[in-house]
Amino acid sequence: MRTTYAALLRGINVGGSKKVPMAELRALIQDIGYGAVRTHLNSGNAVFTAGGTAAETVAELEKAIEAHFGFQVPCLVRDTAGLRAVVEANPFPEGTFEGNRLHVTFLSERIGEGWFASVDPEAYAPDEFRLGVSEFYLHTPNGVGRSKLAEVLSRPSAVPKGVTATTRNWNTVTALLRLTEETA
Repeated sequence: MRTTYAALLRGINVGGSKKVPMAELRALIQDIGYGAVRTHLNSGNAVFTAGGTAAETVAELEKAIEAHFGFQVPCLVRDTAGLRAVVEANPFPEGTFEGNRLHVTFLSERIGEGWFASVDPEAYAPDEFRLGVSEFYLHTPNGVGRSKLAEVLSRPSAVPKGVTATTRNWNTVTALLRLTEETA
């Protein structure tokens, strides 16, 4: 049985480093043996079908990317149900945010108690965040580039060592859900 996954590659095609052309990424994913491969935007989003578990798929993908491109790229995958759960659990009601001002940071582990206990939400208003299961939601009404809260939450010390974190805006999250549903 094959599962449809969305792969979220961390830190590629940003600032001139770790260049991964999407056509090349699609070909690489197909060469691994995955099917129905599609990419979304130029920021490391791919949708495909694979026969392995999420952990097996991440391991294969990371290994193939390093072998082909010569550098490590941490990856996360979410299946259609996982993406749908993230969308349905959005704590910010529709109509209260713009899609490019709400972000989801996906994590390779479940959120532990106390991860963000030292962050005083009041100090960063109007920006705010809410915890999910293995993701958190960040609303930045004035834009993520101006957000002091985004800066604090993206520091290496914010997420425990060994946990992969990568962020997508709401427009991308919902587009990836649509692509996985179309592929399933």
